[in-house]
Amino acid sequence: MPTREGRPLMLLHRPRLSFLTRCAHGTPHRALATLVLLGLVALLAAVGGHGVSERLAPGGWTPARAESTRADAFLAERFGAGRPHLVLLATARGGVDEPGAARAGRALTERLAADPHTAWVRGYWPGSRPELRGRDGRAAAVGVRFSGDERAVLAAAKAVTARESGRSGPLEVTVAGEAALFAEMERLSTEGATLAEMIIAPLVLLIMLWIFGSLVAALLPVVVGAFAVVTTTALLRLLSEVMTVSVFVLNIATALGFGLAVDYCLLMVSRYREELAAGATPVRAAERVLATAGRAVAFSATTVAAALGALLVFPLPLTRSLALGGAAVAVCSAAGALLLLPALLVLLGPRINRYDVFARWRRRGRRAFAEGRWYRLAMWVTRRPAPVALGTLLLLGLLAAPGADARFGMYDDRILPASSPVARASQRLRADFDDESGNAASVVLPGLRVTPRPEEGATAEAGAGAAEAADPEDAADAPGTPRPPDASTTAVDTYAARLSRLPGVRQVRTATGLYAHGRRAAEPGPWAAGFTGPAGTWLSVMPDAGVSVLSPDGRLLTERLRRAPAPTAALVGGPGARLTDTEDALGDRLPAAVLITVAATLLLLFVYTRSLLVPVKAVLLNALSLAATFGIIVAVFQQGRLDVLLGPLDGPRTTDVVIPAVMFCTAFGLSMDYEVFLLSRILEEHRRGSPTDLAVAVGLQRTARLFTSAALVFAVVMGSLAACDLVMLQLIGFGLAVAVLLDCTLVRALLVPAIMSLAGRANWWPATRHRARDRSGPDTAGRSGRPAPTAVGGA
Repeated sequence: MPTREGRPLMLLHRPRLSFLTRCAHGTPHRALATLVLLGLVALLAAVGGHGVSERLAPGGWTPARAESTRADAFLAERFGAGRPHLVLLATARGGVDEPGAARAGRALTERLAADPHTAWVRGYWPGSRPELRGRDGRAAAVGVRFSGDERAVLAAAKAVTARESGRSGPLEVTVAGEAALFAEMERLSTEGATLAEMIIAPLVLLIMLWIFGSLVAALLPVVVGAFAVVTTTALLRLLSEVMTVSVFVLNIATALGFGLAVDYCLLMVSRYREELAAGATPVRAAERVLATAGRAVAFSATTVAAALGALLVFPLPLTRSLALGGAAVAVCSAAGALLLLPALLVLLGPRINRYDVFARWRRRGRRAFAEGRWYRLAMWVTRRPAPVALGTLLLLGLLAAPGADARFGMYDDRILPASSPVARASQRLRADFDDESGNAASVVLPGLRVTPRPEEGATAEAGAGAAEAADPEDAADAPGTPRPPDASTTAVDTYAARLSRLPGVRQVRTATGLYAHGRRAAEPGPWAAGFTGPAGTWLSVMPDAGVSVLSPDGRLLTERLRRAPAPTAALVGGPGARLTDTEDALGDRLPAAVLITVAATLLLLFVYTRSLLVPVKAVLLNALSLAATFGIIVAVFQQGRLDVLLGPLDGPRTTDVVIPAVMFCTAFGLSMDYEVFLLSRILEEHRRGSPTDLAVAVGLQRTARLFTSAALVFAVVMGSLAACDLVMLQLIGFGLAVAVLLDCTLVRALLVPAIMSLAGRANWWPATRHRARDRSGPDTAGRSGRPAPTAVGGA
């Protein structure tokens, strides 16, 4: 075998990425120039990405063209109806009808109506509407709906909250509603992330010191991670100019960027230190790193970007922005690893090993390569591959089993901690007020106008956003003008009576009255601004008290409403309909997303390995790992299996329909990272002529500490979110931590060696030109003859 500098040549093929070294890092001067140039790029990106959070949207959970979205938009534009974005709850010790409280309430309503961002205001004052007064008479509600898109609504809600909440004369004002929920989630998320950074940063640094030993080497992932996050933030700022980008993507992109930076730096820095220890010059070592570990990084980043790009098939603004943001962070992380990191390595040279706080401990613990714990574990597995594979598969199957009982839903204000003022205000609204219209479904009948009965005409309130004014020719339809029911009115009455008889429906409110179990009565609605007009008519369907509309019960009710024969093409909206449309959008496009992800992964891994079996094995094991993670999430957050240890969790006992898909995309990308890292060293050993079992053992010894350490760092960071006060962040943090830990232990350390050992020569088909001649039994001479690694791989 050819040698160079007294050691076996590491590569048996032409380097694919060495041009990066020649062009940018061929000499220390070029490395310094590259470093300065990339520093300027990072500086410009930091300036360009400043204020990106103000450009991101809080929602994006429902398809823009979904039936529920169109129904809600129709109500808001044509009737000035729908749920208010913000509900101000005003309380007074002496009662809201006391003269001073009433004056303060009217002034509050007038200020809200005068706000240029307000579409309409409806509240207890000045009309003293009894349904908007608490049962004890000490609280009253004022609802506000704002104009503009999601960003404008959230900004207006924050401004009103800052201006009006707190003590206002005899009134104490708190806020609730969808906009308040989004603002509170954003606040808790930011506080949780800040607290996590303060607590976790020292712990992560200690872990990196334990991994690298050298303080200089431990700081390199921080630099590359910062470069990836800053440049990704700038790209998100550009994307926000042309599309809706969810604020949720910023947190995911930051976490994924940090995770990928740690992965890439672990692989490349450890290989660089091996090359230096073997006698290579800094420039030559950097070239070899790019040609080996750099190639793995390039393929890994491409696989991650392709997998996340599959989310573009879903018609949700959240998933589409995550697809582009995730692909951007993969590319930026790879750019930092392939451009910035080699420049730093060339400039540092042997100084990368300075301040090695664990040097003495590592010298005492250094042992022969064949005595490495990961090597011995791999050889133990390959001696009994069938029992190990069956036992591990059985364990993962048991962990995945609870996922079959998943009840998908959406989260509401009940995911907030009890200490949150928004949670307290929301709870009081549910407990003290008769209004339950937040759970109601809206059934819109465009183009079908009805004649309100004289004694029960629809109420309309003055102000911006109220129902459309009737034309002079429609004067006969004004409330109080007697007119016999026409065919449209009769059809709507029949339709409302039919809907009121459906299982799960308590009552239906229309322009002609209120229907319960097929019978008509009269009752006004608190937020109604008129149920009919030139654009058509609409009905408010109130579910039974036991129906949770943001759960499978809400989906079932929505399906019943949509199946019921209507006098014209009906649009069903409301919270249950939003859940149904989101779940349908994910379910309908899921096969296409899975197909794209699997096809892209198989193709890229085939190009990388020249094997058919290895890519298929990687995809199947990844899917099994994610299934086990999902089962654990359902068991903990839905079934409450750990309530005895953790205490009861806040929030409904359902599994959010969107978050697992978002979380699994992140976990899939990191899992493919670990797979590529392990395969890179296994392939290298196999192409040297080692039999499969030996190649797997050497590859695991060289890389296991890398990907387990990377998984540990990522799990610690994500696990810190589990201590936050927001159930959504708890689910994401816990789920991602479990996913990476399962993947790097059960899957990479046990299943991969077992299955590759069982497959034998089939692993490498049809790459015959690199096929090594397998020998039965382990190559003991080869094992003992391997040089002991000098850095990360040697433990």
